Amino acid sequence: DSPLLLSAVGGSVSISCRTSQDVQYWSSYHLLSWYQQKDGKTPKLLIYRASTRESGTPTRFTGSGSNSDFTLTISEIQAEDAAVYYCQAKFHINSKHSFTQ
Repeated sequence: DSPLLLSAVGGSVSISCRTSQDVQYWSSYHLLSWYQQKDGKTPKLLIYRASTRESGTPTRFTGSGSNSDFTLTISEIQAEDAAVYYCQAKFHINSKHSFTQ
């Protein structure tokens, strides 16, 4: 089963994303994004570069972290925030190649 986090409306929750190796760091940013998916619809980008909100993402969504340990915090939770949340990161394979997972 997938991890399940519960919160009352108005509460807050933190979602952890821990990776087995450090996320790629480029131009002062970690290349990690957070997505929200509701009811099997196409995932919606919330946060990129670990902490930058996509246009239209409410300020109650906050991304933080570095290296291999990242967190998405949702504060003042609303009913419409019920969803599946994913992190996506880019990793180095070697000096020339990388992959996204």
